[in-house]
Order: sequence, then structure tokens, then C-alpha cells
Amino acid sequence: MDSQHEGTAHAAPPPTSRSDTTLRVNGKPHTLTVDHRRVLLDLLREDLGLAGAKKGCDHGQCGACTVLVDGRRVNSCLLFAVALDGCEITTVEGLAGDGEELHPVQRAFLDRDAFQCGYCTPGQICSAVGVLAEAAAGHPSRVTDPRTPSGAPVPLGREEIRERMSGNLCRCGAYPRIAEAVEDVIP
Repeated sequence: MDSQHEGTAHAAPPPTSRSDTTLRVNGKPHTLTVDHRRVLLDLLREDLGLAGAKKGCDHGQCGACTVLVDGRRVNSCLLFAVALDGCEITTVEGLAGDGEELHPVQRAFLDRDAFQCGYCTPGQICSAVGVLAEAAAGHPSRVTDPRTPSGAPVPLGREEIRERMSGNLCRCGAYPRIAEAVEDVIP
């Protein structure tokens, strides 16, 4: 070691990298001290024991980790948990609420056999719930008819559903049944 560095004091420890964060998950508040680098997916699975959202690609490309944040679908593997302080998080476990009845999308997936191995199913279901809300709120997609009035609900046909669900991959190829399940719950 260079003699001029001998006896030098160690650098000060880095500033705190954890913050108290409150998330309302499936209707229940949770306040945790969270590492700033921790993503929502890991917090849900490891800290709260909610294993529905799956770790697929860990790059936001497969949709297996899809959950709803304040009603909008997101890839939970890409979001830092501390950035969501105060947000409402809904996972597949919380869609049915406290009751025993399944959410209509969950029921449609079962009725249509819209899954095979089931790994992507929680993300597919959360994404479908988000798709229905987005279309009802008038958010267009790439295939939305340009004549659709701005802000008016977007009609969900097969092409619109397939486009909006395209961020969720299914390795088993259950896509036709998934689209049918979503069609079954269109208001």
C-alpha cells in the first residue's frame, strides 16, 4: 500500500439508503422501511408474502409481474417501491376483495380455461382488469379507430384486446382463450 495512504481515515459511510414507505396493498396499509433500490415486485413477494405477481424476465418485457398501481397496470419489476409511497397497489390476490367471490376476470379465466401452466396468469388477469379500465376511460391504443371520439369509451373487439394485452407473454400459447375471457367481461 502506498505510504501516503497509511493511517488515513476511512471514508464516511454513504447516506441512508432506506426510507419509510407506506403502500396500501389490496386495501390494507403497510408501512415498511424500504431500501431505495428495492423494486415493488420483490417487496410484494418477499416482504408481504404476496406471490401472485411472478418474476419472469425482470426487465419489463414479459408482463408476468403486472399489478395495478392506483388502478393502472404496471410492470412491478421496474418500479422502485419508495417511489410509490402513498399509492394503492392491487395484486391478483386483492382483486376479489375480502369476499369469497372471484373477480369477474378471474372467473372468466377459469370458465374459459385461459391458462395452461398458470405462471403468467396473475399478470394476464391484472393486465386484463387494467385493459377494461383503460378502454372505459377512453384511452386509445395503436389499433383504436381514429374516428373514436376523444375521451369516449373505446369499444373492445378482438383486435383491440390482442393489442392491449400484447405486453403479457404466455409461453403456453393460451392467447385465444385469454382474449375470449376478456371478451366475456366487457361491460
